[in-house]
Amino acid sequence: MFKLSEIKELVKLIDSTSVHELEIENEGARLLIRKPGKPEVVTVTAAPAAHTYMPAPSPAAAQPAAVGAAAAPASAAAEKDNLHRIVSPMVGTFYSSPSPEAGPYVNVGDRVGEKTVVCILEAMKLMNELEAEVRGEIVEVLVESGQLVEYGQPLFLVKPE
Repeated sequence: MFKLSEIKELVKLIDSTSVHELEIENEGARLLIRKPGKPEVVTVTAAPAAHTYMPAPSPAAAQPAAVGAAAAPASAAAEKDNLHRIVSPMVGTFYSSPSPEAGPYVNVGDRVGEKTVVCILEAMKLMNELEAEVRGEIVEVLVESGQLVEYGQPLFLVKPE
């Protein structure tokens, strides 16, 4: 559950930035803050939230095709559709390792299980370990360590077993 002091700190933080909406899930509680003019706390629930998996934007849609560029093979696109996306359950800072001196939790090619920790997400000075929640092989790491990530943003692509 969220403490009132934490909520007040978040409202002040949102008010001082260009962020208009913040949604955080922590220990089964969900907090949504929206800023139409001034931030207001919209929803706080204590029910466990289901995970939402959002599809990653297609690379072809994100970048215009170069003149004369060959189309990507259909099999590569079909293979990407069969990959599981591990997404961020909150807005925060992505860290690939437990400390700056340590190696990353996972690399491309590593096999993971449902309980394998794949990264840390920092929000409000709290370090939250993110587990894979799927068995398979890490195919791609989509973000850099230290990068700010959004709620629902894909972080890893996993080829399920």
